[in-house]
Amino acid sequence: MISLARYRPHAKQSWQLAYPVMLSQLSHVMVGVTDSIMVGHVGATSLAAASLANVIFNLLMLFGIGVSYAITPLVATAHGENDTTKINDTLRHGLMIALINGLILIGVVLLCRPLLYQIGQPEDVVQLATPYLSILAFSLMPVLIFQSFRQFIEGLSNTRIAMIIMLGSVVLNVLLNYVLIYGHAGLPALGLNGAGWGSLISRIVMMMVIAGYIYFAKRFSIYRAGMAIGNYSKKLFKRLLNIGIPAGMQFIFEVAAFDFSAIMMGWLGTNSLAAHQIAINLATISYMTTSGLASAATIRVSHELGKRNFEKLKDVAYTLILIALAFMTLWAIIFIVGRNFLPTIYIDNLDVIAIASPLIVIAGFFQLSDGAQVVCTGALRGLQDVKIPTVLIFVAYWIIGLPLGYYLGFQAGYGSKGIWYGLLIGLTLTAIAMFIRFRLLLRKLSSNQTP
Repeated sequence: MISLARYRPHAKQSWQLAYPVMLSQLSHVMVGVTDSIMVGHVGATSLAAASLANVIFNLLMLFGIGVSYAITPLVATAHGENDTTKINDTLRHGLMIALINGLILIGVVLLCRPLLYQIGQPEDVVQLATPYLSILAFSLMPVLIFQSFRQFIEGLSNTRIAMIIMLGSVVLNVLLNYVLIYGHAGLPALGLNGAGWGSLISRIVMMMVIAGYIYFAKRFSIYRAGMAIGNYSKKLFKRLLNIGIPAGMQFIFEVAAFDFSAIMMGWLGTNSLAAHQIAINLATISYMTTSGLASAATIRVSHELGKRNFEKLKDVAYTLILIALAFMTLWAIIFIVGRNFLPTIYIDNLDVIAIASPLIVIAGFFQLSDGAQVVCTGALRGLQDVKIPTVLIFVAYWIIGLPLGYYLGFQAGYGSKGIWYGLLIGLTLTAIAMFIRFRLLLRKLSSNQTP
């Protein structure tokens, strides 16, 4: 039987770290959510086009963000060791990786645009999606640089700065969308492309604000050397990439599974794709709340790893898993009860709403699995264990979940619901695998062995 009293002392500190990250993650997602809501009022075709463009954009953006996740455990471990030099070195190398990675990913997005015409999607949707994707591509650079600074300060257990900046970026994005999508303040109505420009501008501002704050704030003055150019180490680049690339691949395998499900939904028609975008947006909001808990798990587990305090490390991780399960139970109730209302926030097309409602119910059922797997993955990242979890995620989604979803959707006749049943199974298997992996490493730590 679980003794909640054992974990209660860790809950307050974990929550103080987690809630700003949760709000930051929600703010990050709300840029896309507000785009979808505001574009949805233009029409189902624009909403479907936004979904299709984000299949490529989100996949590559989240890979880049995943690579930056290597910064947090290294900074947090060095912080636990009180080693300022290691912290500065990690930031300096992390920023260079973000710069190079951003240039590469922008090129990949631009080269992938013609693929939209080759994957069986409605032609009118592709025509709208292509220029929108071109605009979004250039927002990758400011996103990745911002993310590197964010991972750095979160590794120092400071999570509020990014929260404030990202909340501000959401407000700015809404204002820009209002002006650029619908045509106000004397500007023409740009529709979906207006949402793209709004996202690009708000992300550039976001990057400039966090960089300026870290450079000029007195509390970070000892870390200015981390923003210098030069004095790079091949060994540190390798260490960051050994953690970051598998972490990025975890995003690739998981997010690409959901993106490929969007492609399959497009095979069912524009309305199904628009409904999928609504359900995915809602599921992403709930995911990002526990993603904040996962970041807190990475920070605290890394910090205790640096101190070699393995018993406290275990209690911290279990505390955050329990908090995640509590949050996701609430989200499950919201989704199931609000299945008919929530789609109306996005669109007034009754056919789209009818398809979206049962998908939201399925999303409600996989909330607990989603919460458990994301926090366990964050804790594993804090232990710098990323390679085996990456393989486990690949198997759960791409060997089992997606093929089963295709079979249920197109062979067994379940349509859009069948595709989402596959996602439900993939998430559940991932949660089980991540928890077992973490338990095994905890057992090694408890025996004073290095994982």
